Amino acid sequence: MENNDQLKPLSFETEEALKPLSFDFQNDIKEDFVPIAKTISNDIRNKDSNFVFFFGTAESGKSVILSSMLYYLRSYAGVLRPKLGTPNSKEANVLLSDFFENIRQGVLPNRTTRDQVTRLDLVFEPNNRSKRVIPIDLTFLETSGENHNDIRRGGSYHSSIETFLNANIPLTFIIVTSYETAYKDDSLINEFLDELERKGKNLKSVNAILVISKWDKSGRMDVESAEALDAFISEHLPMTSQRIDTYGLSKTYYTIGSIQNTTGSEKIDLLNLSTAEVLAKWLYRSIVGYDLDYEGTFWERIKFSFTN
Repeated sequence: MENNDQLKPLSFETEEALKPLSFDFQNDIKEDFVPIAKTISNDIRNKDSNFVFFFGTAESGKSVILSSMLYYLRSYAGVLRPKLGTPNSKEANVLLSDFFENIRQGVLPNRTTRDQVTRLDLVFEPNNRSKRVIPIDLTFLETSGENHNDIRRGGSYHSSIETFLNANIPLTFIIVTSYETAYKDDSLINEFLDELERKGKNLKSVNAILVISKWDKSGRMDVESAEALDAFISEHLPMTSQRIDTYGLSKTYYTIGSIQNTTGSEKIDLLNLSTAEVLAKWLYRSIVGYDLDYEGTFWERIKFSFTN
């Protein structure tokens, strides 16, 4: 894929672009929701998938990004279901149900357990009727932020993570750091990129994106311009910024919406899926080569005009 086709900072045309997918939550959020189940598997049997690996320190927002992306895909872009015959079909179904029930109640996901890999084997079937916008298998991988700290100063990952990073599988990397802690993560992100290089993954051709999460902490739900996001990354993540620019990797910001902290716990009181939509569409295009909202070939557009 040409670099021009990769997602760069979000579109900054108007603030209205961030408004369509927002929901108000009522105050009667359940206190007894089911905790999110974690799935564990070191056996990579289904290599015919597109693996998506999340990197980020503790509380950087990885689980929130994962759950909100999946919620967008299932609620607005098509059908998302566990892949039958995979090691964790039943567990994936439970995890998805917990994600979607909690996010609609304004409940943030639980933190990931140390030394375990949360693995979701899914099938995504887009609602776009073009034959070029095809169904894809997606395997999402996430692990505790504490495990990512293990690679500091030449350290190594737990075997449950090494299994995936060493395997000969198609991997997309979503590198997450938050608006408030980005400056602390610069060195560690570079150590992770060094680790990928050591494992034979050429960063010039790797599929990866840098995500600045919790952008709402800046006081706004968007950025005023692409240059403003570039300036933030350059100032707070100078080493990472050089790697991103040198290898032509993608970058964006992320917010789940308005978060309120009451009685010591955070809850969503206004859900915004605009950045979830952008990241989900980047992921699909980076794998398939076509946009989720691709309008179809000339003949498909004619056909669609008659059937509508």
